[in-house]
Amino acid sequence: MNQVETLSSSYAEKLRLIRKAEGLTQVAFAKELGVGLSTVKNYETGHKEAGLSTIGKVTHHPRFEKYTMWLMSNKTLEMSGQISPVLSPNGFESKQLGLQRG
Repeated sequence: MNQVETLSSSYAEKLRLIRKAEGLTQVAFAKELGVGLSTVKNYETGHKEAGLSTIGKVTHHPRFEKYTMWLMSNKTLEMSGQISPVLSPNGFESKQLGLQRG
């Protein structure tokens, strides 16, 4: 697997984790981002790469901008409101999301 494929897969997985942390269905997430349901499904199943256009929609969306730093760098800065899905205030536990704090 090359660097681009790894990066795209990582973004697709991160988008899924953000969606789950926010308690959204695929339909609701697609609507929030202004993309088709098939686009979200294709990302989550690995049939399509998560493109920069979609990543941009997430990072510029008021509801999801808190994940920007994590989405782009795997880092968080809680004092600045930049969190990961594990730290989402919606109450989802890390094991429900398939993540571990660390």
